[in-house]
Amino acid sequence: MSDKPVCVADFELHAQRVLPKAVFDYYVSGSDEQETLSDNVAAFSRWRFRPRVLRDVSKMDLSATVLGQRLSMPVCVAATAMQRMAHPDGETATVRACHAAGTGMMLSSWATSTIEEVAEASPDSVRWMQLYIYKDRALTQSLVRRAEEAGYKGIFVTVDTPYLGKRRNDVRNRFKLPSHLRMSNFDSPDLAFSSKEGYGQDSGLAVYVAQAIDPTLRWEDIAWLKGLTRLPVVVKGVLRAEDAVEAVKYGVDGILVSNHGARQLDGVPATMDVLSEIVEAVAGRVEVYLDGGVRRGTDVLKALALGATAVFVGRPILWGLAYEGEQGVGEVLQVFCEEFRLALALAGCRSVKEIDRAIVKRSEFTSKI
Repeated sequence: MSDKPVCVADFELHAQRVLPKAVFDYYVSGSDEQETLSDNVAAFSRWRFRPRVLRDVSKMDLSATVLGQRLSMPVCVAATAMQRMAHPDGETATVRACHAAGTGMMLSSWATSTIEEVAEASPDSVRWMQLYIYKDRALTQSLVRRAEEAGYKGIFVTVDTPYLGKRRNDVRNRFKLPSHLRMSNFDSPDLAFSSKEGYGQDSGLAVYVAQAIDPTLRWEDIAWLKGLTRLPVVVKGVLRAEDAVEAVKYGVDGILVSNHGARQLDGVPATMDVLSEIVEAVAGRVEVYLDGGVRRGTDVLKALALGATAVFVGRPILWGLAYEGEQGVGEVLQVFCEEFRLALALAGCRSVKEIDRAIVKRSEFTSKI
């Protein structure tokens, strides 16, 4: 039997074999009992397709537009931190693979490559910047300005992390960056999450967040952020219709329905289970995206049927990096592209524009995933 991965799960199995335990645990884990982690994936199986037939699907158009940027497909790459733990080229490999696939990449503030290095690795790529609001507001402002100057197309501000969720394996492993790596966007050792810093018996990242990230963040700070930049601002981490309405009131350009890959508060809903109410609440005033548990092309189609403009995938990209760097990420994106194309055709849709709510139905089936 061939060892070549044919689905995202195959890439994950390979990553588990080759990555150091503490690194794989950091990437794969959710918080506490990890109930939401498994539910993010299972939620897609709570929906069944109602395909149309005899539609002539010989020609397909998978393209989509996100924040005004035309992409080859509605599958984008989410911000995942510290990618050089998975492969020496890390974020620079990911952005090159995204450009080759014709889609966009969100860069984490906690990248192990700088904002500028990623831009230089693929100057013509579609890139967005994920942002944490630091206690040091001047530092936060500098990150935004650097992203603007380097040609990024939007700011995705994470709003669900006043403190870090308890990720038990990270505590057990006393997780910190390998000694040869650092969060490259910061100069000082304490902000760069340097292994030289002492973090006691806890997860080093939990200590870092408590020391550096601003837990006083309020809606007024979204207005402050919008005042800093001409770039579109997307709020990342919304799970309630009321918050979605408030986000629109404060002038955001998009909402990313996200539970942080189930790494913050365990027991919150799967993102698929709240997507519809948020789409209905914003009523077309801003674009709505989804991340969390997207593992198959059929997942992408279901999310779009419920109103998402696009989905963002995180962990599968890390598994691709661990498999073969840039080429591995490209192969993961190709799997998503091919699976989505097939699902779209078999559902009787010739383009993303033809997807509507009528092609899915809530199922009585309970997934065992």
